[in-house]
Amino acid sequence: MDVLFVGLGSIGTRHLKNLHAVAAQKDIPVRAWALRSSARALPEETRALLAGEFTSLPEHARYDAAFITNPTHLHFGMLQNLRGKADTLFIEKPIFERTDRALADCLAPGQKAYVAAPMRWCGTMLALKKALPALSVYSARVLCSSYLPGWRPGVDYRTVYSAHKDMGGGVTIDLIHEWDYLVELFGKPEKMYNFKGTYSHLEIDSDDLSVYIAQYPTLLCEVHLDYFGREYRRSIELLCKNGTVTADFGAGTLTLEDGTVQNYAEPVNERYLREMAYFLDYAQSGAGPSVNTPETALDVLKLTLGEL
Repeated sequence: MDVLFVGLGSIGTRHLKNLHAVAAQKDIPVRAWALRSSARALPEETRALLAGEFTSLPEHARYDAAFITNPTHLHFGMLQNLRGKADTLFIEKPIFERTDRALADCLAPGQKAYVAAPMRWCGTMLALKKALPALSVYSARVLCSSYLPGWRPGVDYRTVYSAHKDMGGGVTIDLIHEWDYLVELFGKPEKMYNFKGTYSHLEIDSDDLSVYIAQYPTLLCEVHLDYFGREYRRSIELLCKNGTVTADFGAGTLTLEDGTVQNYAEPVNERYLREMAYFLDYAQSGAGPSVNTPETALDVLKLTLGEL
């Protein structure tokens, strides 16, 4: 299997390592190349996983799969350059930095593609999805709060894409995971209000706080996203007919209506390994839509930005 990685930052490197690990379990030979814009030397352990590196896309290159893991604002142009050169695409979220991008302008007809949605593969989320059909949900409260300067130890947070609106940063789309899983759980809301802005001491030009109220046919949902909470908190609380169900993704627990606490704590990389296993199966299978298509991802982006 010949694979291209476009960008090898922290998330690209994670996917590269996981690709080799999962492919080895599935007995799939892999050769990986990296298309890079940085002259920074890669760590030896990362270089050992590559068949080669280059700074421009070879003219007649063809790949079984390509991972688009460069900054969000570069996705559209890179997809245009890769059009027809990769059988299956893995596109890191968010798919684009703005919603006026036309998929027909960057993807070949019938292109197989999956847009990253790692929260869907979290052990606690999988348990919640299994329990959901038996619940009568009246209200949902979603929280994702974390401190941006602590995201990447040793890296100045002011230099990363999250800090810059023109690079696709900002908590509204950076934490698009929350709306991605909400759409999977409940579908798209009928009506939504969003207030966002930059309110903290952080030296960024992107939004650091985004709050939503969303109306569904049978429930209301509140969503709070921020870059400045010093204690990492990520959860969904469902107020139901027979009690409250809370999925605490940070703690890895699911509290049921009767107060029973189920433990699904696991290393964060487990969700990425499940996602990679799915992607390899999808890439090896015939044509057809993935579980998170570019069309769905673009709809979620529009929803997140209040445009759907």
